[in-house]
Amino acid sequence: MLRREFLVVRNRLTADDVREAGDALSERALELPELARAGTVAAYVSVGSEPGTIALLDALRARGVRVLLPALLPDNDLDWGAYAGEGSLARVQHGGGMALFEPAGERLGPDAVTAADVVLLPGLAVDARGVRLGRGGGSYDRVLARLERAGADPALVVLLYDSEVVERVPAQAHDRPVQAVVTPSGVRRFSRRERRP
Repeated sequence: MLRREFLVVRNRLTADDVREAGDALSERALELPELARAGTVAAYVSVGSEPGTIALLDALRARGVRVLLPALLPDNDLDWGAYAGEGSLARVQHGGGMALFEPAGERLGPDAVTAADVVLLPGLAVDARGVRLGRGGGSYDRVLARLERAGADPALVVLLYDSEVVERVPAQAHDRPVQAVVTPSGVRRFSRRERRP
């Protein structure tokens, strides 16, 4: 029900709202020291009314950052491919009517994400502890579990609208809190103390 409420608010946004928010979000995100130092960033291509990510992906690539993008597998796990500009994306229709923009080139395997210095995560909300509410498909829970198993410790950053930073979302034992949220108006960091689910 909570996910539905956030989606209803997002679906009221105009294309201009989404584009403007994406541009502002990109500016804020590029100020992050974690992104300034990153050699590899795992990110995603926004769809629908998600805060736009293309401006950020292009800016990272222009800095010489290797950007990895996900490709949804039939079991909801994620494979990865390198981003080579907007022309390198393919629109892929998945079951349930969901269409995603995925890298059209070589697949690098689900473990490629373990090389990332920063992982930019989609979500619907984040709370004061840094607990992220996703869409419920479990794809990014698998990514976070894979990072933990590999002993990888990239910065975890969620990209949201300002109204999606809330006091509390439901948490499960496997949830791995994020270090920061970037919204069009700024960055909020979560201390280790806050980040206990």
